[in-house]
Amino acid sequence: MKKYYRDIWVYSVLSLSLGLIACDSNKNDVKDQPQPQQKQETPKIAEAEKADVLPYLNIQEQPAKIALPFCERKNCIDVDIQTLATVDPWINQWIAKHQSKVIQDQIDMKQDLTLQQAVNAYVKKSDQWQEQLLKLNKAYQLELYTRIPYQRNDYVLMQIGINSDQEGVKVKDRYYFFVSDRRQQKTLSLLDVIQPKQQSKMDEIVQQAYQKWLKDSDAAVSLKAPKKIHWGQADWFFDQQGIGVHYHGDKIVANAKQLDIFLSKEQTQQVLKAEIYQHMF
Repeated sequence: MKKYYRDIWVYSVLSLSLGLIACDSNKNDVKDQPQPQQKQETPKIAEAEKADVLPYLNIQEQPAKIALPFCERKNCIDVDIQTLATVDPWINQWIAKHQSKVIQDQIDMKQDLTLQQAVNAYVKKSDQWQEQLLKLNKAYQLELYTRIPYQRNDYVLMQIGINSDQEGVKVKDRYYFFVSDRRQQKTLSLLDVIQPKQQSKMDEIVQQAYQKWLKDSDAAVSLKAPKKIHWGQADWFFDQQGIGVHYHGDKIVANAKQLDIFLSKEQTQQVLKAEIYQHMF
């Protein structure tokens, strides 16, 4: 929930008696007295405040501008990408870059590709699958949608969700999270925001949650899963309550459910770098 603050202005009122005592000439002197200091400082203050505040993103949802090949088959590939447009050119590039990464993740690729190049690679993978058994193998289907569920000062949280149908495997509502620093124009990993001296504490929090997740998982999953889990480059998110870590279950072990670890506000304040916590919460 957003908090709104109102400024309270206190006005001083001159007493009527002083007004009656003052003569007309004195009033004119006061009115005519120049105030160069105020005239000089006001624009400077306004400029400093303006420079310190990043422009409002003004987020607009729209279909991504991508090209798909002409298809003459009955069974054609279906790719639907919903994106966001903002007034910040860097954020727009950041969104497209991570949409590309998410699409590549569906076909086990990790390259520095544009969104269109990632779509082309996805189409090629689908074509290869269809060519194996042209009459039986169904073309890939991908629906990708993008949200910015939370932002605070310089920090922006983006969520990308996908629904897909590939090689007989259907995936529903699979989510990816990315956090950016608009002012520095960079994607932030957990290692970027956690205090170096608090990394052991962060690891303790993550491993405790992971052990509980293993206990709650099927026996087959628990047996095959690693004893510890890495968090430095894991997806993470933040809201008004604190930070969290997100894992896709199949990235830990096959057939596992997703793992979400939520830190309390106290834990978040303990492990996060002070300057980041101050502006993020």
